[in-house]
Amino acid sequence: MSETTASRTVPAHAATPRGRTARTALRGLQILLALFYAGASALPKLIAHPSGAETFERLGWGSTGMYTIGVLELAGAIALLIPVLQSVAAIALSALMVGAFIVSVTALGGENAATPLILIVPLALIAWARRGSLTDLRRLVARDA
Repeated sequence: MSETTASRTVPAHAATPRGRTARTALRGLQILLALFYAGASALPKLIAHPSGAETFERLGWGSTGMYTIGVLELAGAIALLIPVLQSVAAIALSALMVGAFIVSVTALGGENAATPLILIVPLALIAWARRGSLTDLRRLVARDA
């Protein structure tokens, strides 16, 4: 049996200093977003800090909704740092932010409605720039199926 491996070619623009700088800046953005989602967003929900619990009680979702959203945010934060999952994580977190915006506008009277919209912009950039990781993920899933 012979095993073939596909060699990954680096696009010409990625080998330039500008391409390396862009990749580094994008990776830094992913790390910042992961830290934000894990520390500032998921952690208060997962430890039932009053700042997080109060909002979910107002919504009528209680601790179950709070812990569910906290786990989703933490999973997204971790996945943003895993190369094969980074694009799908950015897409999933964007979808979560769309939901947060809708809830904020409809149930909370627009309180903090701008925050999810602001976060969607860098998440969309990551999803688009790292879209090649979707192909890698598809390949991994197909190989295991």
